[in-house]
Amino acid sequence: MIKKVLGGFGTVAGATYPFRAFILFVRYPKLLGYIVVPIFVNLIIAIAIYGGLLFFGLELIAEIQVNISTRISQLIADLPAWLSILNYGVSGLIFLLQFLLTIILLVVTGFIFTQFGVLLGAPWYGQLSEKLEEIRTGNIEIVEVSLARDLGRAILYELKKIVLMIGFGIPLSVLNFFPGIGTLIVTVGWFILTTTIIGLDFMDSALERRRLKFCKKLNIVVKSFPASGSFALVCFFLVSIPLVNLLTIPLCVASGTLFVCDRVLPIDN
Repeated sequence: MIKKVLGGFGTVAGATYPFRAFILFVRYPKLLGYIVVPIFVNLIIAIAIYGGLLFFGLELIAEIQVNISTRISQLIADLPAWLSILNYGVSGLIFLLQFLLTIILLVVTGFIFTQFGVLLGAPWYGQLSEKLEEIRTGNIEIVEVSLARDLGRAILYELKKIVLMIGFGIPLSVLNFFPGIGTLIVTVGWFILTTTIIGLDFMDSALERRRLKFCKKLNIVVKSFPASGSFALVCFFLVSIPLVNLLTIPLCVASGTLFVCDRVLPIDN
């Protein structure tokens, strides 16, 4: 119990898994062969997604900045001359707003990029996950199904993630009608939802081999909290960094398998 308390009930340990995966790649260089194709796939996806979303996103942020700046300048123009010093404060606030909106844009783009990267790289990540599980546990558990059923499960998995986001996202968005506390709850709620999906995606290679139901996978993420939360949070940060996430997506997939081997399989068994 003392060990759990000192370790934050797994919080610290969960956050270290991407770094553990990196060390494992250093110890077993042959594992790098499983991520060459996914990195190339990620590069193509990144060009498409970042080239599109960032271009239009930055254009939108610039437009918002100009509109806000113009309106505030008009308000200040009607004030006494000695209050012109407010222009400096306004400039600072506009810069802060631009910075926050840019960070949000990068996070959202990184999340979308991750969804496509994990989905399209799944065949190679599956092989990587099998090899990692064999190294970690000395055994691989695979429940064989037909190709058609495997494809159907993959499609249903993505659809269920969309249903999950809509099911929680719509009620959360309603809270935006309550300024202040409502906006704060929405922000925290969406952050928890997206990090949960990130954690689910990166553990899925190991979990899907066992053909678990979606609700079972989700329950595993919840039951292994707070370790799963800190793991997902670090992964979320790593995949939100442009260019760096070309490499961190495979790293996070590998760390998800290690997480399942260390913290899920011993409990289930």
